[in-house]
Amino acid sequence: MRWWKAVGLAGAAGVVATGVVIVRAERRRRAYTPDQVREQLHVRFAQAVSAQTAVETAAPGPRNASGIQGRVRRLFRR
Repeated sequence: MRWWKAVGLAGAAGVVATGVVIVRAERRRRAYTPDQVREQLHVRFAQAVSAQTAVETAAPGPRNASGIQGRVRRLFRR
């Protein structure tokens, strides 16, 4: 067997293996009900909000920043 045939077979095997992985992931994804997905999204959102408030309360910025410096800080805070 020539080397290019072996490379071709290895490539075909890689494509098949990738397809199998994608199909399995799709089956797992579709196994969730819409209520379960919604619940997970609410949990993730709550975690993100709590993490953001923890960061904001840990290191508050200067309150009296005015002028260009204050505008730049507000721009980067977004």
